[in-house]
Amino acid sequence: MSAAAPGLAAVSPPWAACDPYAAALRAGRGPLFLRRADGWLLPLEVERWCARADPVDREVLDRCEGTVLDVGCGPGRLVAELAARGRTVLGIDVSEAAVGRTRRIGGPALHRSVFEPLPGTGRWGTVLLMDGNVGIGGDPRALLDRVAALLAPGGLLIAETVPVDIDERAEVEVVDITGALGGGGPFLWARLGTPALLRIARRAGWRTERQWAAGGRCFAALRSRSASSSAEPPKRTAVISSQRARKPSVDRPVADR
Repeated sequence: MSAAAPGLAAVSPPWAACDPYAAALRAGRGPLFLRRADGWLLPLEVERWCARADPVDREVLDRCEGTVLDVGCGPGRLVAELAARGRTVLGIDVSEAAVGRTRRIGGPALHRSVFEPLPGTGRWGTVLLMDGNVGIGGDPRALLDRVAALLAPGGLLIAETVPVDIDERAEVEVVDITGALGGGGPFLWARLGTPALLRIARRAGWRTERQWAAGGRCFAALRSRSASSSAEPPKRTAVISSQRARKPSVDRPVADR
């Protein structure tokens, strides 16, 4: 997950300081939840995130083009899989525990927010927003605008969406089974089904490339505007409080620190 938008001070997001999250990643298991202010709980799939890439993950990775940036890479299964394939890839996450685990299993990763300066900006072939990361910061439009800036013209975004038609922004906290919190406190998050994501993306100038479902999970592939497009997206300034990513430029973006 990631922090502040360009031009604003980078804020270490609450997720990064969440002790239950770091503990769960170290153990490789939950239970762990996002808790809304009204007490509603969303289970987090820690065991799947900490496992190796599964067939559904690998199908997504087969669709990646060029260099790949995994935003909110978590414990790094996708980054490690792409690195094992010999792909140029980078994972970013605001959680030190997540970045450390990604590196230990063979994936390059940076402790960085998606809204902070990143290597390869404007040259990535593909950006991944998996495992709910389209909700980073609670402002999907601001996140899509930032991803467009990270991609090369005509680059590909692959996002995982909620398998129901939902468009929700909420303040949440990360908690374990006891309800214990880390020191970070609540932060903004969004949950989007594919219809909501496509509506927001169209308004932001993205083109829908493909949408599909597999293994009970839903995905959308979006194409950013090409260099020849005369339309320019509206300028936005937002403060975002969480994210994660990975990957360099079309040539050697990781080297551009």
